Amino acid sequence: MRKQVLYSIQSPYRQPMDVVGFKFGSGEKALCVVGAMRGNEIQQMYVCSRLVSRLKELEREGCICDGKEIMIIPCVNYYSMNIGKRFWTMDNTDINRMFPGYDLGETTQRIADGIFKEIQGYTYGVQMASFYQQGDFLPHVKLMETGFTSHEEMTDFGLPYAFVRTPRPYDTTTLNYNWQVWGTKAFSLYTNATDNVDESSAKTAVDAIVRFMVRRGIIKANVSSGYLTEIISENRLIQIHSPSAGICKSYVHAGDELRIGDLLCEIIDPLEGDVIAKILSPVNGIVFFRYNRPLEFEKSVLYKIIHI
Repeated sequence: MRKQVLYSIQSPYRQPMDVVGFKFGSGEKALCVVGAMRGNEIQQMYVCSRLVSRLKELEREGCICDGKEIMIIPCVNYYSMNIGKRFWTMDNTDINRMFPGYDLGETTQRIADGIFKEIQGYTYGVQMASFYQQGDFLPHVKLMETGFTSHEEMTDFGLPYAFVRTPRPYDTTTLNYNWQVWGTKAFSLYTNATDNVDESSAKTAVDAIVRFMVRRGIIKANVSSGYLTEIISENRLIQIHSPSAGICKSYVHAGDELRIGDLLCEIIDPLEGDVIAKILSPVNGIVFFRYNRPLEFEKSVLYKIIHI
């Protein structure tokens, strides 16, 4: 293993922020994994740390294929993480909306530029992404449909579901999109936690990345075969919105199978305690996402269901 400072930024009040990468093997740039870019992505950093530990063992055992290099970057945004803030501490900008970066721009643009220069040229890229909505969901891999990456390669992670999404205008400044534009086959991998550590889904993510590397001929290792992945367009996700604000009492969990008419939740008046709405499943399917906070707002997304 080789530990390397990939990018460093000075601070007048704190120590320099050094973005560190861990490299394994040598030769062709085979795979790069990027972890936390936001200050609350504790799980994403933890998955990368577990992956670094796993690769240390595999390297000692001679399991990395000849002529292959792997790089893991557990955390990009230490400054925000140290104070528990999601975005950049000074101006509240998001590093993952600054790619490919600009070396004479704002601070987050410079960080994105410095990192992107180091991670270009890898055949495959995996970003440990965090879900933008608060809730429980199924671990999955996602591909942004740019025409540069094959859908079938997502199945090598061996996760139950792989989603394909059409890029929106704001996606063009993300790491995943720019990685693909510059020739790296990029995927986003989601576990079911962000600002806390979920050991079970962290193990699932590490196993998925190791499985991908085995099937892509990057390492040799024993790993479970995983699932037969179902590739799904995001259009198949049925969103269930709340008809009114209140306390949400849910009766289903992520992964549950549903029939039309099954009771999903009740919305309770927070002051009088009356049930003001009962929300039923409109389709047969599987719960992919469930909002997991007790208070919810009118028109907010409570569930996403994979329509069968």
